[in-house]
Amino acid sequence: MLPYLLAACAIVAGATAARAQEIEPRSYANIPVGMNFGIAGYVYTRGALEFPDATQLTDAKFTTPTAVLAYARSLDLWGRSGKFDVIVPYMDLSGTARYRGDAVERNVAGLVDPRFRLSVNLYGAPALGLKEFRDYRQDLIVGASLQVGAPWGQYDPSRLVNIGSNRWLFKPELGASRALGAWVFEGKLAAAVFTDNDNFFGGKHRSQDPIYSVQGNAIYNFAGGAWASLDATYYAGGRTTLDGVRGDDLQQNWRVGATLSFPLDARNSIKLTASSGVFARTGNNFDLLGIAWQHRWGAGL
Repeated sequence: MLPYLLAACAIVAGATAARAQEIEPRSYANIPVGMNFGIAGYVYTRGALEFPDATQLTDAKFTTPTAVLAYARSLDLWGRSGKFDVIVPYMDLSGTARYRGDAVERNVAGLVDPRFRLSVNLYGAPALGLKEFRDYRQDLIVGASLQVGAPWGQYDPSRLVNIGSNRWLFKPELGASRALGAWVFEGKLAAAVFTDNDNFFGGKHRSQDPIYSVQGNAIYNFAGGAWASLDATYYAGGRTTLDGVRGDDLQQNWRVGATLSFPLDARNSIKLTASSGVFARTGNNFDLLGIAWQHRWGAGL
């Protein structure tokens, strides 16, 4: 039974990878202080998972249609521009596999663990009001952020696969953004650190090593406020341990994607996203399509 449970850890990792390893361009940019953003979006992911022969799990696949609501506000943090944001997703997870030749499945819907993040631009992006911001031109921006995931999502300890993770997430990140004409080049280093899950499938103890990631974005700004980005990320680590037994699920994965954002008017815009796994040592090889509507207000807009 233990190898089967270790494989189930990988199922959980694969089903939640779309929200754990985001590709997010323009994380470190200057915006006027006091501006608010409301976001409603939809993300669809699908993927396949592979497991060692000892698990006797084959043909594992999953889909995760997810609705997302988010809010963000730009801040003045000791004279530097910053931002606070909160993300609340609702996921409908469907997964199928074959165990010892028999078909098994899991269908569940509910709230995903919400995320809270505080970002600050440490260099190159002073806190500015809307009037002052009109004269601002980006050169080099260096920033940092801390994201926290709270274990408040749907979770049933009697089931192997869940939407919530029943653990806290802490993700510090350091990033830099450099403008060269209409282009902006952005790079980020991050580490996702997890607390232990002491109630995994009937009270078992599950821990996971940190996941380290590096991300790069090449962004082109069009006239009129539209922009497009080519994105890539690599992440490694995340090996799990179940009741003291280490799993063979070290992640060493590459993803690439693209983003397009265009304004509808002065207050509203649409963003389209797509990404895909191009190499996955284990699990987490999924495709993603997303669309989001953003409304902004405040700061004298």
